[in-house]
Amino acid sequence: MIRTRTAAIILLAALAAVSARAEQHVLVLDPQASKVSFTLKATGHTVEGGLALKSGRIELDPATGAASGEIAIDLKSAQTGNKTRDQKMHDEVLETKKHPLAVFRVERFRGTLPSSGTGQGTLDGTLSLHGSDHKMSLPAKLEVQGSRVKAVTQFEIPYVEWGLDDPSVAMLRVAKVVKVTVRAEGTLE
Repeated sequence: MIRTRTAAIILLAALAAVSARAEQHVLVLDPQASKVSFTLKATGHTVEGGLALKSGRIELDPATGAASGEIAIDLKSAQTGNKTRDQKMHDEVLETKKHPLAVFRVERFRGTLPSSGTGQGTLDGTLSLHGSDHKMSLPAKLEVQGSRVKAVTQFEIPYVEWGLDDPSVAMLRVAKVVKVTVRAEGTLE
């Protein structure tokens, strides 16, 4: 009787562990299929630019919200199409020689990761940018087709408040907040 009970407890524990692992998902982002863009209002115009996703891997359990991993953006790849402005952005604002990456470290997932179709989710975590860490929540629209996942998130970075230089000069005034859009694609394992 005791052996039967012990065997049943071990079997239930093993099934619970398998069930828990079955809920775990790993999303590996595809840098080639992903895009990061930004806009920044300035006197008389809006600056538009892009950056490259360097890497991204997120482990999550939608049932519990447990999540970990990171998404890295290559700041050295930032460009707006204007060489003079880009040089100033790299040398004086982003200081990409000292701070080549922006890294979002995932701490929690809230929302719905559908097995197929669309859903909404939010990644909570910490963005390391220019030598400082900032808590952020990134709401995303999700689309799952087979093992492929597409996610789109938009957020604002108050870069001057976070200690980066204000590129405004003389009559050219620049907004103190940059709007960022990430369109990420990857494979769900």
